[in-house]
Amino acid sequence: MSEYITRLDDRTIERIAAGEVVERPASVVKELVENSLDAGADRIDVSVTGNGTDRIEVADDGRGMSEADVRAAVEQHTTSKIRDIDDLAAGVGTLGFRGEALHTIGAVSRMTVTTRPQDGADIGTELRMVGGEVESVSPAGRPPGTTVTVEDLFFNTPAREKYLKTDATEFAHVNRVVTRYALANPSVAVSLSHDGNRVFATTGQGDVREAMLAVYGREVAESMIPVDHETTVATVEGYVSDPETTRSAREYVSTYVNGRYVRDGDLRGAVVSAYGKQLAADRYPFATLFVDVPPETVDVNVHPRKMEVRFDDETAVYGTIEDAVEDALLDHGLVRSSAPRGRSAPDETPVGPEGHHDGDLADEATAGATDPENVVREGDSPNGITGSESDTASGGPTRSSSDAGAGQPTAAADSTGEPVGDATDRSPDGPTTDTDTAPAPPSSDADADRKFAGPLEHPGLTDVESTTDFETLPPLRVLGQVHDTYVVAESPDGLVLVDQHAADERINYERLAKRLATRRDSQTLVSPVEVALTAHEASVFDEALVDLRAVGFEAHRDDRTAVVEAVPAVLSDALDPSLLRDVLASFLEADERDLVDSAADALISDLACYPSITGNTSLSDGDVVALLSRLDDCENPFSCPHGRPVIIEFSEQELKDRFERDYPGHQVRRRE
Repeated sequence: MSEYITRLDDRTIERIAAGEVVERPASVVKELVENSLDAGADRIDVSVTGNGTDRIEVADDGRGMSEADVRAAVEQHTTSKIRDIDDLAAGVGTLGFRGEALHTIGAVSRMTVTTRPQDGADIGTELRMVGGEVESVSPAGRPPGTTVTVEDLFFNTPAREKYLKTDATEFAHVNRVVTRYALANPSVAVSLSHDGNRVFATTGQGDVREAMLAVYGREVAESMIPVDHETTVATVEGYVSDPETTRSAREYVSTYVNGRYVRDGDLRGAVVSAYGKQLAADRYPFATLFVDVPPETVDVNVHPRKMEVRFDDETAVYGTIEDAVEDALLDHGLVRSSAPRGRSAPDETPVGPEGHHDGDLADEATAGATDPENVVREGDSPNGITGSESDTASGGPTRSSSDAGAGQPTAAADSTGEPVGDATDRSPDGPTTDTDTAPAPPSSDADADRKFAGPLEHPGLTDVESTTDFETLPPLRVLGQVHDTYVVAESPDGLVLVDQHAADERINYERLAKRLATRRDSQTLVSPVEVALTAHEASVFDEALVDLRAVGFEAHRDDRTAVVEAVPAVLSDALDPSLLRDVLASFLEADERDLVDSAADALISDLACYPSITGNTSLSDGDVVALLSRLDDCENPFSCPHGRPVIIEFSEQELKDRFERDYPGHQVRRRE
């Protein structure tokens, strides 16, 4: 052996291998639930204590094992799923196949396997394993099936335990795993408990919608529409939500390939693309879709966690999924136009609350602005119909999901007892002050009504000093709009495109962030608002609430319902209490965060979207100049709060290259 190269001993190899399979407690749950499903279980009960390192127990009524089987099962690379490489090449039909799960889990924990086969054996077997070594094997009483109990996870690998997150975050990962397998196997009764409390339980009656009712709640389950589509490439079945039942996180877009949950951005993207512009850019639907392809056309052996796949013809598969979802939406009349969320923009839409004429904007602060009913916000119908009535009358939905029958509550008084809602406090995105009121569109009738009669000079933007490392916008000459969505302008260095929705979203976000930084008190609602939660959202509610209270929320949880009693006073005019669910969704997706800042940031990021100018909105040149001026005042004018670009610039050289203006002989021909 070389002086510098050392052969690792077996125990070290085992721990390294375990790290690939067992990353966190949720990894253990995933492997054990897969084993139970592969064993033909009709019932699976999962119980977790704390963050999962203390204790995890997965019990099933599957086929069970004999003493000889259980002794073999905990050895490395032993499996009942495949025999050799030929079985792997032919396509794996089981969830597990690597022969690593029990051995690697046992290598980093104190594990007990209690099992009894279904073949009529009178007694079962209990095998105890500590740190990879079998400690004891003895007879045990148990009904047919298997129970695996994992305690002191990572007791011998403290570095791995050190980097685990909070109990709520780790359990959220466990919840995600169990939920996805419960939805994928509606004929199996699946239950999940945390610290002795039942989180959810499915009936095992074989109905996917019934399983959704258990894990997502009635509001979501009733919004789901069936998908059934078959081509020579793939069969796509399952359910997707209507365009109004969404969340701000992609948490609930679940895709399965040949029965196996797959985390694939392109699969998710195909689902979202099918909605077209019915979804805002930062909204995601609920989806539970099962994609079946011939086993030989998909490779499931891409990663040890078995959550990634590779298709022989990826383009065809993704196209089939998009067509399947789009057809389902069309069949149910849920895709009607190219306008966002079903709305069609008029020829000229001023940058201001809907229902106002340009001359009315200056009077808004005094003429009835003290009455919330007189302020028409984005998403309201000009004819006075709101909520579900407006959805029907306008031919399409206008907002993301909110609770049925729980309209926007009227605010009473903030926590200081001071009166609220005076004339200076009303705007589409919340209260304003004298120092941060957004400029109104130009008052000149000629400018306000003109639709780009010619190029418009806009030289003053660089006069604003930047207080950050971001550069201010260059001088721009506005040329017009593309598809009533992107502002086109000329800069000294080339051509500039500005996404008008992303720009306005950035403006609103920074204005809201400024206010929230200086005022974090609460405003009590006249009547508490009940917000339905999914099992997953409910699982992180208590941890999230600590941080939500820091920004002005006051609420409590009643089983799977959040009862909202107060909202941040500075945002109360713009806030729908159901947006609390979007904040919870951000907690579900985040592993590392400053919790208080994340709660506030998630909240205002979502709020900034609602009053912002949408795509497919025609703007006059004066509106565009006002928008660009406000954008230039932002600390970061180059991306929206959700990370999308606001500005794309094409340099003069890039334009020359695209038009091939430097080809040989070009200059000579020009002189000719």
